[in-house]
Formats: sequence, structure tokens, C-alpha cells
Amino acid sequence: MRLMNRIALCLTLSAATVAASAQQPSPATITPSADSTAPHNWTTEQILTCTVSDCWQLAGRNENTFFDIIQQLAVISAQTRGLTLPDNADAGRRAGEYIRAKAKSDHGQLLYAIVDGSVRKVGTKPATN
Repeated sequence: MRLMNRIALCLTLSAATVAASAQQPSPATITPSADSTAPHNWTTEQILTCTVSDCWQLAGRNENTFFDIIQQLAVISAQTRGLTLPDNADAGRRAGEYIRAKAKSDHGQLLYAIVDGSVRKVGTKPATN
């Protein structure tokens, strides 16, 4: 349950920072969790190509740091797809449940593919004027 709540929180926090479309540079910033113990020494290219297991190792087997990676991947996915992540607990919970189930079932799958799937499930297209 704690894992699911943490994923929901990360996705909710990233939703607050994403107001982007695929055509515009994003003002979104990624900040490490205040309680992360491992330094953030990964590159975007690196986490885009890491499996769930690889990202866990890259995060120093630290849950908070792992969720920083998930948050960064969620922002990338939303920007690429031109989606906005809803800023509500229900959407975060649904996304978190999806990520948890998929990551648990296949540690060899790309983490980005899992996060992208969750973003597609909960993300919305911005209203056009």
C-alpha cells in the first residue's frame, strides 16, 4: 500500500508541474524528493532505456530515488504525448496501481513503457481555445 501511495503522490506532484504540449518546451522541472538518500546521477537517455530492474539499481535500491525516476518519466511521457496529468488523488492512485502491477509482473520491461502506459490511462488532452 505504501508503494502505491508513493507512486500516486509522485504522479500527482508531476501533474502539478506539467502544462506542456509536444510542440512547446516544457516549464516542468524535476526536483529530487527531500528524503532521497542517493544522488541523482542518471541521464534522461539512460532512464528511457532502463528496465524496471535497471532503474531500481540506478536508484541505488532506494524507493524515494526510484520514484524520482518515475516522476521524471511521467513528465517526459506527458510532454511527448501532449497530455496533462490530472491533479487529483484518484488519477494518481489509478496510475500508481497500473505502474505497480506492470512493474511487479515483469522486472525486465522498460520502466518508461510502463510509466507511459499509465500516463496514457490518466492523462487528458488540454482544452483548445
